[in-house]
Amino acid sequence: MKYAMAALSVLALAACTSVKVKPVDSSVAMKHVCIHKNPAVIVDDFVMVMQDGFQRHGIAAEVYDRDVPASCEYVVDYTALRSWDFKPYLSHAEIRITEHGRLVASATYHLNGKGGFDMGKWRGTKAKMDPVMDELLVGFH
Repeated sequence: MKYAMAALSVLALAACTSVKVKPVDSSVAMKHVCIHKNPAVIVDDFVMVMQDGFQRHGIAAEVYDRDVPASCEYVVDYTALRSWDFKPYLSHAEIRITEHGRLVASATYHLNGKGGFDMGKWRGTKAKMDPVMDELLVGFH
């Protein structure tokens, strides 16, 4: 019985979600960001979810493929990884916002143990990343 409880505890801990956010300082006058498209990311709706998050906080977001447009003061770089367990799901994401190369804010979403037996691991990108975007942009309305 003691070993069964220890095993269940380990499984429960393995299913924890880790979110670390260094939010944008509310004194920053960020009205527009440019999202640098990452062709290695195969989470189809990730960019759209980020754009929605920025727009929900009153920040315009455009996507660019190659060179940073001259009009871009704030650049968003990201990565998003999928795992597979019967179907693909978002298991890790990182967002970094820089101003002329200087880190302004960052956020990391990570499913410990790739979600383990937690059924929530199959929630959609929006359900997982909206709270992260809200925390990242907490000072903006």
